Amino acid sequence: MSPAPHIPVLLDEVIAGLAPTPGAVIVDATFGAGGYTRRLLDAGASVHAFDRDPDAIAAGQAWPETREQPPRLVLHPRRFSEMVAALAEAGVAAVDGVVMDIGVSSMQLDQADRGFAFSSDGPLDMRMAREGESAADFLNSAAEAQIADVLFHYGEERQSRRVARAIVAARPLETTGQLAQVVRKALGYRPGAPKDPATRSFQAIRIHVNAELDELRAALTAAEALLRPDGRLAVVSFHSLEDRIVKQFLRDASGAVANASRHLPASAAGAAPTFAGVARGIRAGEA
Repeated sequence: MSPAPHIPVLLDEVIAGLAPTPGAVIVDATFGAGGYTRRLLDAGASVHAFDRDPDAIAAGQAWPETREQPPRLVLHPRRFSEMVAALAEAGVAAVDGVVMDIGVSSMQLDQADRGFAFSSDGPLDMRMAREGESAADFLNSAAEAQIADVLFHYGEERQSRRVARAIVAARPLETTGQLAQVVRKALGYRPGAPKDPATRSFQAIRIHVNAELDELRAALTAAEALLRPDGRLAVVSFHSLEDRIVKQFLRDASGAVANASRHLPASAAGAAPTFAGVARGIRAGEA
């Protein structure tokens, strides 16, 4: 067995929700360190695992299940929004379950050279796939108004204009430490405060660089297309932006959209619901 160095927070709850059985085909849309995949394989399921991070895929290639005939673990070095096309290429038209754990992984946060966190100084990168526009590229070239919009919409930073103005004035920025210092100075950082004011800006820039919310919307639609009747979807979200997207998707897909007012005519019938039995969300530590 290949141990996973990181145990997902809601591992037991996700596995219980997916209820894997021997021979089931399940998509782990966010492979990471393989915490979900490990438990799914141990239950006898076959897993198609997606990750755009080449480091995660490289680590997964050492797992013995990739060498079984046929392999019970198939790794896809692609965005999870591409799961329909990727599985079609693999000859898979439908699956029994899909799990997504949205956002940055602890492994990425722990590696200073990936540039996701300000706990250790490193290059201002933040790219999950290690390709394309980096955080430094964006911050050093974008207009002040665009930076402010990113901070406001993806980080819910109420003083986004002040922070954006400070970032532009400090350019060029090359390291996570430099960015954190600029944001803290702009917002008035008090050592010992319960939350570092740079947290919201780092989240916003990471989401923008990786198009995370667009990816999530596309992946939910892809999962809907792939799941068999009675298939199961489990999504772990970290912050309110992701949570709202997932809840809205499930409301729409389950037909649970109420009329705005009882005094208005009923809405025209739309597409038949594709999801049923949508469970109440679980917070870490509740179960």
